[in-house]
Amino acid sequence: MTYATILIRGIVQGVGFRPFIYRIATKHHLNGYVQNRGDAGVKVVLEGKKLQITKFLKSLEIEKPPQANIHETIVDFDEEKKKSFVEFRIIESDNKGKSFGSIIPPDISICDECLEELRDPSDRRYDYFFITCTNCGPRYTIINDTPYDRENTAMRSFSMCTNCMEEYVDPKDRRFHAQTIACSDCGPKVWISDRNGEKIESIDPIREVGKLLEEGFIVAIKGNGGFHIAASTLKDEPIVKLRKSKHRSQKPFAIMARSVEAIRTFAELNAYEESLLTSPIRPIILLRKNLNYCLSNLISPNLHNIGIMLPYTGQHDLLFEKTSDPAFIMTSANPPEEPIITKNDVAIKKLSSDVDYFLVHDRTISQRCDDSVVRFVGESIAIIRRSRGFAPAPIHIQNEAKRGILGVGGELNVACCILKNRKAFISQHIGDIETIETLKFLSDVIKHLIRLTKSDLEIIAHDLHPRFNTTKLAKDLAEELDCELFPVQHHFAHLTKIMGEHNLHEAIGIVCDGYGYGLDGKAWGGEILFCSGSEFKRIGHLEEQPMIGGDLATKFPLRMLAGFLLENKKFEKWLLNKSRFLPYGEEEVNLILQQSKLKNTMTTSCGRLLDAISALLGICYERTYEGEPAMKLESVALSGKSVLNLKPEIEKDVIKTSSFVEEIFHNLRKYPIQNLAYSAQSYVADSLSEFAILEAERLGVRNICFTGGVAYNEHIALRIKKIVEKNGFDFFLQKKLPPGDGGISFGQTIFTDLMKEK
Repeated sequence: MTYATILIRGIVQGVGFRPFIYRIATKHHLNGYVQNRGDAGVKVVLEGKKLQITKFLKSLEIEKPPQANIHETIVDFDEEKKKSFVEFRIIESDNKGKSFGSIIPPDISICDECLEELRDPSDRRYDYFFITCTNCGPRYTIINDTPYDRENTAMRSFSMCTNCMEEYVDPKDRRFHAQTIACSDCGPKVWISDRNGEKIESIDPIREVGKLLEEGFIVAIKGNGGFHIAASTLKDEPIVKLRKSKHRSQKPFAIMARSVEAIRTFAELNAYEESLLTSPIRPIILLRKNLNYCLSNLISPNLHNIGIMLPYTGQHDLLFEKTSDPAFIMTSANPPEEPIITKNDVAIKKLSSDVDYFLVHDRTISQRCDDSVVRFVGESIAIIRRSRGFAPAPIHIQNEAKRGILGVGGELNVACCILKNRKAFISQHIGDIETIETLKFLSDVIKHLIRLTKSDLEIIAHDLHPRFNTTKLAKDLAEELDCELFPVQHHFAHLTKIMGEHNLHEAIGIVCDGYGYGLDGKAWGGEILFCSGSEFKRIGHLEEQPMIGGDLATKFPLRMLAGFLLENKKFEKWLLNKSRFLPYGEEEVNLILQQSKLKNTMTTSCGRLLDAISALLGICYERTYEGEPAMKLESVALSGKSVLNLKPEIEKDVIKTSSFVEEIFHNLRKYPIQNLAYSAQSYVADSLSEFAILEAERLGVRNICFTGGVAYNEHIALRIKKIVEKNGFDFFLQKKLPPGDGGISFGQTIFTDLMKEK
């Protein structure tokens, strides 16, 4: 008789793994046990013939549950007689367990089997809004601690009824040891309330809310990871009201469509997009509006695309059953600059003046988690917000980290990261750290992630900017946890982010975004960087331009434009004609002209360059949300073509931009704005790629990367890719992490680990 002890690390709790182990062990006539461990791994002890154990290991590899991800399997065989088992069992979890890099999986969308039961009047879970099984449902948003057992989740408050218990202990049942198992008799309940929180009697509250949305009412809906605010996509009135209450005059709203077929009535959808849209991740995907677009133009004003997701819970599916609407607005419910709301009483307190009704339930949300957002750049995924469906699944790295490192991120679109061994565990989207509420959210998530990963931290990495709230948080945590602090320059973190994702040792990095605190204290944002091992250099950048009025130049890009064109004698008159687009009209124009002669903040930002072009072409004069001028510029350029024969102008380590903006100004009346927009984006791509190629040739580097927020621009990204690859170099875009600041914390940890090896 042979004995084997097997330790399995990866995403192996909360995915039906123990029931799977039970089934393959009994299939191969093996006795022993399977056990969850406190480090989120699984331990299996087997007794039987060695041939059967070998067959078990093969089954383990090829038959694992669809959401399981085995990172490593450690097998210890023992031929000596130890203990005789009479059967194979799932035993009580080991709450200790030495940490070895496993973690609870992300939330998973409802599976087809559960959806079929939800719609079957003869099934006992017919219409049960929180129907789940071992293959689907919430995981990260309900977990309080490991191991993944019911008492460590938000389901601990709900005792199983007799029927659910029978399924829970039946090895043949799909819900065998499903920790989220519930039904209408024993599980969470859902109801409608009015603005005052008073319950409204309804025998079918979810379908009733669907009808209310169709009629034009606004409803706050509690889901797995927080509240959404929902409204009609066909009526303008509720959207106008929603924009006013959320202080979002232009920022696009995400929508939830009832089906793929419904999406095709108003948006384009290719095979790559459809595959991800219908996957268990179920993210919001930015899709192009089609020629038959029939939804309200107020959803994503002046943009060519719209953010769309499909239902990912039974509750969502039921919303559409008694309506004919193709989609509903489904946007995160949160006051400005605060995290998504998770509690019923807080929702009623903060949203009662903004919504007409509430659809709530009585299950606690342990971890708030926003919807993930992605788009495709050609055939390559570009993650905008890595959250539900992705977090906290790790990114695997090639070289093992020598110490535990925490990265706290930058200031905008923050997510934290813990680097441990060969894995980087990245949190859900936190948001912009501009309020006490989001700062506390980040602090809480960091501590939760430390607990889930059983991490012992030695270093905390943070942005170089001394005034970022995350910098202060890093200092406080370092004192509390007795860790070393390590500052990381923003764009170096961007470069190590993409190099770490692709396991590159050496690369030229084109890093373009809105802002990052430079090594010289200036505002960087259009950088050509070089990295080889632990050697980092800034080898080039866009021409420095004045930001007249400092941060006001970000909000009002006409100010940024003035920095490019003040030497032009015709510009002063042109700017006066645009004075109505500035808050204080001609008085402000005169002030801008005066300030131009003073010492201004200088920036190399590519984002600010695109903003200035957007204002010059009359596309966007005020930025009401991050990236707005550049996004609208991209939308206009889609229908354009190249009309300006602009050649990159490079002097030493500087890519010139002033003369190119001057050229566009001179041609304003000669060409349609879409052609000038197209030409402007092409010039940016041509200049960046030419400089990167020249430096790659000089330094003997084969890899060229493009990252930062500007890498979301499909025109610029694909044009750089085409030029780089045409010249024989290997080109890389981000695929597993956001090109923007949502992945900065990962880059901070990779950079820190590299520097500490020196």
